Amino acid sequence: MSNIFDSTICIVFKWNTELKKIKMKLKKFEGNPILSPNPENEWESLVTTNPAAWYEDGTFYLLYRAAGEDKEHHIHIGLATSTDGFNFKRVQDKPVLTPDPNGFDAGSVEDPRVVKFGDEYYMTYAFRPYPPGQYWKNEYDQIEAPKLSEFAPKCLRENVGNTALAVSKDLINFKKVGRLTDPSLDDRDVILFPEKINSKFFMLHRPKNYVGPKYNTETPAIWIKSSEDMMTWNVASTLLLKGEEWWEYKVGGNTPPLRTNEGWLMLYHGVDKNFTYRLGACLLDLEDPTKILYRTKDFILEPETDIEKNGLYKWGVVFPTGNVIVDDTLYVYYGASDQWCCVATANIHELVQFIKQNTK
Repeated sequence: MSNIFDSTICIVFKWNTELKKIKMKLKKFEGNPILSPNPENEWESLVTTNPAAWYEDGTFYLLYRAAGEDKEHHIHIGLATSTDGFNFKRVQDKPVLTPDPNGFDAGSVEDPRVVKFGDEYYMTYAFRPYPPGQYWKNEYDQIEAPKLSEFAPKCLRENVGNTALAVSKDLINFKKVGRLTDPSLDDRDVILFPEKINSKFFMLHRPKNYVGPKYNTETPAIWIKSSEDMMTWNVASTLLLKGEEWWEYKVGGNTPPLRTNEGWLMLYHGVDKNFTYRLGACLLDLEDPTKILYRTKDFILEPETDIEKNGLYKWGVVFPTGNVIVDDTLYVYYGASDQWCCVATANIHELVQFIKQNTK
């Protein structure tokens, strides 16, 4: 009896060990890119990338970052729709959101994420007070900034990237509500949870300056905080997730968390020391999203194709900013090389099980 029991333990242990070695990647659509620059529209003639996504009443919506070939590189947001999640058509020939020449976001509006409360869509978007210039010609993470006096605010002197909120009832006409983040912080990858949790709004964010012993992380990480009204976020932020594996030297959030039976599905990016972006996944507690239940050791998406490695961003990037679940399929919409929109899919139940099995 003892030998049989011992053998069973060995078999189960070996089975569990093998499970942890299993790797899973999202399935990329063979027809990628699903959206490409349009030379007929100057404002999107060079870039169509990093799309927010929404699905409702049989229609997929993509709110995508767009830019033309102007030297300053002003960045806008356009809208496209689809009935199958793969074949998209532009809704109009003009952007749905543009930089305000006299406003805080005069340089760029980019990398949107969208959720819905009631009958209104709430979109977070990154912005700069001045256009970033043709940054892909510079060293990694270097953008243009104006020459201003020492008395100018830091956000202007350094052309700091911040995040703001816009609201719409139709995903075409938006009202800019204002900034969500501290003007002095480079704080992007700001993502709202799609539901209130314990009567509070929650958001993920990545304050680039939160590094060092004081913050318990040596590289930029993902933080989380709550708010009573979606605009006032003056409570202390909690460190949620920092890089641990070789492919996540620094990390940031990607897509709005999605509710599953096993927790909030959160996709995040890891950037290695060669500046290549890959995608990881984790599950957060449904009642307390500051708690990570499971987190993949291995990435589930990486740059492999020509458009993912040889666009404007020359180090290789897959950068999702939108995800939706339709029936049992997870659609992940991502930017490739800062220039194209692509999509990858997975069975949501298989992905959740993989995250649990591949956890750190």
